[in-house]
Amino acid sequence: MKTPNPVDLLFAGMDKLSPGDDSLSLYVLRSLPQHWFEVVVDAGCGAGRQTIVLASDLRAPIQAVDSYQPFLNRLKRRVEEKGLAHLVQLHCMDMKDIPRVFPAIDLLWAEGAAYNIGFANALTTWAKAIKPNGFAVVSELCWLREQVPDAAREFFQSGYPDMQSVPQNIATAEECGYKIFNSYSLPEQAWVKDYYDVLEPRAKSLANHSDVAVRDLAVETLKEIETFKISAGSYGYVFFVLQR
Repeated sequence: MKTPNPVDLLFAGMDKLSPGDDSLSLYVLRSLPQHWFEVVVDAGCGAGRQTIVLASDLRAPIQAVDSYQPFLNRLKRRVEEKGLAHLVQLHCMDMKDIPRVFPAIDLLWAEGAAYNIGFANALTTWAKAIKPNGFAVVSELCWLREQVPDAAREFFQSGYPDMQSVPQNIATAEECGYKIFNSYSLPEQAWVKDYYDVLEPRAKSLANHSDVAVRDLAVETLKEIETFKISAGSYGYVFFVLQR
Protein backbone atom coordinates (compact mmCIF):
# COMPACT_ATOMS: atom_id res chain seq x y z
CA MET A 1 0.00 0.00 0.00
CA LYS A 2 1.37 3.37 -1.01
CA THR A 3 2.24 5.71 1.86
CA PRO A 4 0.16 8.90 1.60
CA ASN A 5 2.02 12.18 1.11
CA PRO A 6 1.04 14.42 4.04
CA VAL A 7 1.41 17.63 2.01
CA ASP A 8 -0.77 16.28 -0.80
CA LEU A 9 -3.47 15.22 1.66
CA LEU A 10 -3.53 18.50 3.56
CA PHE A 11 -3.24 20.90 0.63
CA ALA A 12 -5.04 18.95 -2.10
CA GLY A 13 -6.92 21.25 -4.47
CA MET A 14 -5.94 24.44 -2.64
CA ASP A 15 -4.92 27.43 -4.74
CA LYS A 16 -3.63 29.33 -1.73
CA LEU A 17 -0.74 27.58 0.02
CA SER A 18 0.31 30.37 2.37
CA PRO A 19 -1.20 33.60 3.72
CA GLY A 20 -1.86 35.96 0.85
CA ASP A 21 -4.38 38.11 -0.98
CA ASP A 22 -4.78 38.74 -4.70
CA SER A 23 -5.79 42.37 -4.23
CA LEU A 24 -2.73 43.12 -2.09
CA SER A 25 -0.41 41.31 -4.50
CA LEU A 26 -1.86 43.44 -7.29
CA TYR A 27 -1.59 46.62 -5.20
CA VAL A 28 2.08 45.95 -4.45
CA LEU A 29 2.77 45.10 -8.10
CA ARG A 30 1.16 48.33 -9.27
CA SER A 31 3.14 50.32 -6.72
CA LEU A 32 6.30 49.66 -8.73
CA PRO A 33 7.46 52.67 -10.76
CA GLN A 34 7.41 50.70 -14.00
CA HIS A 35 5.05 48.09 -15.37
CA TRP A 36 7.00 46.32 -18.07
CA PHE A 37 9.54 43.67 -17.14
CA GLU A 38 11.19 41.43 -19.69
CA VAL A 39 12.27 38.68 -17.29
CA VAL A 40 9.94 37.96 -14.36
CA VAL A 41 10.63 35.10 -11.95
CA ASP A 42 8.10 33.91 -9.37
CA ALA A 43 10.28 32.10 -6.82
CA GLY A 44 8.57 29.40 -4.75
CA CYS A 45 5.38 29.83 -6.75
CA GLY A 46 3.49 26.88 -5.20
CA ALA A 47 0.14 26.39 -6.91
CA GLY A 48 0.50 29.85 -8.40
CA ARG A 49 -2.07 32.11 -6.76
CA GLN A 50 0.21 35.14 -7.20
CA THR A 51 1.62 33.80 -10.48
CA ILE A 52 -1.80 34.24 -12.03
CA VAL A 53 -2.02 37.79 -10.64
CA LEU A 54 1.36 38.63 -12.18
CA ALA A 55 0.57 37.08 -15.57
CA SER A 56 -2.90 38.62 -15.77
CA ASP A 57 -1.72 42.13 -14.98
CA LEU A 58 1.72 42.27 -16.60
CA ARG A 59 0.73 40.27 -19.72
CA ALA A 60 4.38 39.23 -19.83
CA PRO A 61 6.05 35.81 -19.55
CA ILE A 62 6.34 34.61 -15.95
CA GLN A 63 8.98 32.04 -15.01
CA ALA A 64 7.28 30.05 -12.24
CA VAL A 65 9.79 28.22 -10.03
CA ASP A 66 8.98 25.60 -7.40
CA SER A 67 10.70 22.45 -6.17
CA TYR A 68 7.47 20.45 -5.73
CA GLN A 69 6.11 19.10 -9.01
CA PRO A 70 2.53 18.41 -7.81
CA PHE A 71 2.11 22.15 -7.08
CA LEU A 72 3.41 22.99 -10.56
CA ASN A 73 1.01 20.45 -12.06
CA ARG A 74 -1.87 22.25 -10.36
CA LEU A 75 -0.60 25.62 -11.61
CA LYS A 76 -0.38 24.21 -15.14
CA ARG A 77 -4.05 23.19 -15.02
CA ARG A 78 -5.10 26.56 -13.62
CA VAL A 79 -3.31 28.69 -16.22
CA GLU A 80 -4.73 26.51 -18.98
CA GLU A 81 -8.24 27.05 -17.58
CA LYS A 82 -7.65 30.82 -17.42
CA GLY A 83 -6.13 31.12 -20.88
CA LEU A 84 -2.75 32.17 -19.49
CA ALA A 85 -0.69 29.09 -20.38
CA HIS A 86 1.23 31.02 -23.05
CA LEU A 87 2.45 33.44 -20.37
CA VAL A 88 3.54 31.01 -17.64
CA GLN A 89 6.58 28.76 -17.97
CA LEU A 90 7.05 26.13 -15.25
CA HIS A 91 10.39 25.12 -13.74
CA CYS A 92 10.77 22.37 -11.13
CA MET A 93 13.98 23.45 -9.43
CA ASP A 94 15.50 24.78 -6.23
CA MET A 95 15.18 28.52 -5.62
CA LYS A 96 18.88 28.76 -4.90
CA ASP A 97 19.59 27.79 -8.52
CA ILE A 98 17.66 30.75 -9.94
CA PRO A 99 20.78 32.84 -10.79
CA ARG A 100 22.24 29.97 -12.82
CA VAL A 101 19.07 29.53 -14.90
CA PHE A 102 17.97 33.19 -15.00
CA PRO A 103 21.11 35.35 -14.86
CA ALA A 104 19.41 38.67 -15.78
CA ILE A 105 16.12 39.27 -13.94
CA ASP A 106 14.02 42.45 -14.12
CA LEU A 107 11.53 41.45 -11.41
CA LEU A 108 11.86 38.66 -8.88
CA TRP A 109 8.69 37.93 -6.91
CA ALA A 110 8.63 35.65 -3.85
CA GLU A 111 5.59 35.39 -1.58
CA GLY A 112 6.03 33.42 1.63
CA ALA A 113 8.89 31.39 0.14
CA ALA A 114 12.24 33.03 0.93
CA TYR A 115 12.36 31.53 4.43
CA ASN A 116 12.84 28.08 2.84
CA ILE A 117 16.46 28.99 2.14
CA GLY A 118 16.68 31.82 4.70
CA PHE A 119 15.70 35.45 4.08
CA ALA A 120 19.28 36.82 4.02
CA ASN A 121 20.56 33.87 2.00
CA ALA A 122 17.72 34.24 -0.51
CA LEU A 123 18.35 37.96 -1.00
CA THR A 124 22.11 37.43 -1.35
CA THR A 125 21.64 34.56 -3.80
CA TRP A 126 19.09 36.35 -5.96
CA ALA A 127 21.00 39.65 -5.96
CA LYS A 128 23.54 38.06 -8.30
CA ALA A 129 20.86 37.74 -10.98
CA ILE A 130 18.77 40.89 -10.59
CA LYS A 131 19.69 43.58 -13.10
CA PRO A 132 20.85 47.00 -11.86
CA ASN A 133 17.69 48.97 -10.91
CA GLY A 134 15.69 45.73 -11.11
CA PHE A 135 13.27 44.78 -8.35
CA ALA A 136 12.79 42.01 -5.81
CA VAL A 137 9.40 41.83 -4.12
CA VAL A 138 9.70 39.43 -1.19
CA SER A 139 7.20 38.74 1.58
CA GLU A 140 8.71 37.56 4.84
CA LEU A 141 7.34 36.48 8.21
CA CYS A 142 8.27 39.18 10.75
CA TRP A 143 7.81 40.12 14.37
CA LEU A 144 5.57 43.20 14.33
CA ARG A 145 5.65 44.13 18.02
CA GLU A 146 8.09 43.89 20.91
CA GLN A 147 5.45 42.34 23.15
CA VAL A 148 4.90 38.77 21.98
CA PRO A 149 2.71 36.19 23.78
CA ASP A 150 4.84 33.41 25.25
CA ALA A 151 3.01 30.73 23.25
CA ALA A 152 3.80 32.51 19.97
CA ARG A 153 7.44 33.01 20.93
CA GLU A 154 7.74 29.34 21.88
CA PHE A 155 6.08 28.12 18.68
CA PHE A 156 8.51 29.99 16.45
CA GLN A 157 11.53 29.03 18.53
CA SER A 158 11.19 25.66 16.85
CA GLY A 159 9.18 26.64 13.75
CA TYR A 160 11.22 29.65 12.58
CA PRO A 161 13.92 30.63 15.09
CA ASP A 162 15.53 33.07 12.64
CA MET A 163 12.41 35.27 12.37
CA GLN A 164 13.33 38.96 12.65
CA SER A 165 11.57 42.29 13.10
CA VAL A 166 10.76 44.57 10.16
CA PRO A 167 13.66 46.98 10.90
CA GLN A 168 16.04 44.02 11.17
CA ASN A 169 14.90 42.67 7.81
CA ILE A 170 15.23 46.08 6.19
CA ALA A 171 18.80 46.27 7.51
CA THR A 172 19.45 42.77 6.15
CA ALA A 173 18.15 43.76 2.71
CA GLU A 174 20.38 46.82 2.64
CA GLU A 175 23.38 44.71 3.64
CA CYS A 176 22.56 42.41 0.72
CA GLY A 177 22.80 45.31 -1.72
CA TYR A 178 19.21 46.51 -2.07
CA LYS A 179 17.49 49.85 -1.60
CA ILE A 180 14.17 49.78 0.22
CA PHE A 181 11.47 51.05 -2.09
CA ASN A 182 8.53 50.31 0.22
CA SER A 183 6.96 47.74 2.55
CA TYR A 184 3.40 46.50 3.10
CA SER A 185 1.95 44.32 5.85
CA LEU A 186 -0.44 41.49 5.04
CA PRO A 187 -3.81 41.99 6.82
CA GLU A 188 -5.10 39.35 9.23
CA GLN A 189 -7.90 38.36 6.85
CA ALA A 190 -5.31 37.25 4.28
CA TRP A 191 -4.28 34.48 6.69
CA VAL A 192 -7.82 33.29 7.29
CA LYS A 193 -9.78 33.52 4.04
CA ASP A 194 -9.20 30.53 1.76
CA TYR A 195 -6.22 29.46 3.87
CA TYR A 196 -6.66 28.81 7.58
CA ASP A 197 -10.44 28.51 7.17
CA VAL A 198 -9.77 25.64 4.74
CA LEU A 199 -6.76 24.12 6.50
CA GLU A 200 -8.25 23.97 9.99
CA PRO A 201 -11.12 21.53 9.27
CA ARG A 202 -8.83 19.48 7.03
CA ALA A 203 -6.16 19.23 9.72
CA LYS A 204 -8.77 18.23 12.31
CA SER A 205 -9.99 15.46 10.02
CA LEU A 206 -6.42 14.17 9.59
CA ALA A 207 -5.31 14.45 13.22
CA ASN A 208 -6.13 10.77 13.86
CA HIS A 209 -4.91 9.43 10.51
CA SER A 210 -3.32 5.98 10.52
CA ASP A 211 -0.06 7.35 9.08
CA VAL A 212 2.17 9.05 11.67
CA ALA A 213 3.60 11.60 9.20
CA VAL A 214 0.10 12.71 8.24
CA ARG A 215 -0.91 12.98 11.90
CA ASP A 216 2.21 14.97 12.76
CA LEU A 217 1.63 17.50 9.96
CA ALA A 218 -2.03 17.86 10.91
CA VAL A 219 -1.26 18.41 14.59
CA GLU A 220 1.51 20.91 13.77
CA THR A 221 -0.86 22.79 11.44
CA LEU A 222 -3.52 23.02 14.16
CA LYS A 223 -0.89 24.30 16.57
CA GLU A 224 0.17 26.93 14.03
CA ILE A 225 -3.43 28.10 13.57
CA GLU A 226 -4.03 28.23 17.31
CA THR A 227 -0.82 30.25 17.75
CA PHE A 228 -2.05 32.75 15.17
CA LYS A 229 -5.36 33.12 16.99
CA ILE A 230 -3.67 34.07 20.29
CA SER A 231 -0.81 36.05 18.72
CA ALA A 232 -2.45 39.48 19.25
CA GLY A 233 -0.97 40.75 15.99
CA SER A 234 2.59 40.18 17.18
CA TYR A 235 3.75 38.69 13.89
CA GLY A 236 2.75 38.69 10.24
CA TYR A 237 3.90 38.67 6.66
CA VAL A 238 5.43 41.87 5.30
CA PHE A 239 6.12 42.65 1.64
CA PHE A 240 9.54 44.19 1.12
CA VAL A 241 9.80 45.99 -2.20
CA LEU A 242 13.51 46.13 -2.93
CA GLN A 243 15.51 47.68 -5.77
CA ARG A 244 19.01 46.75 -6.86
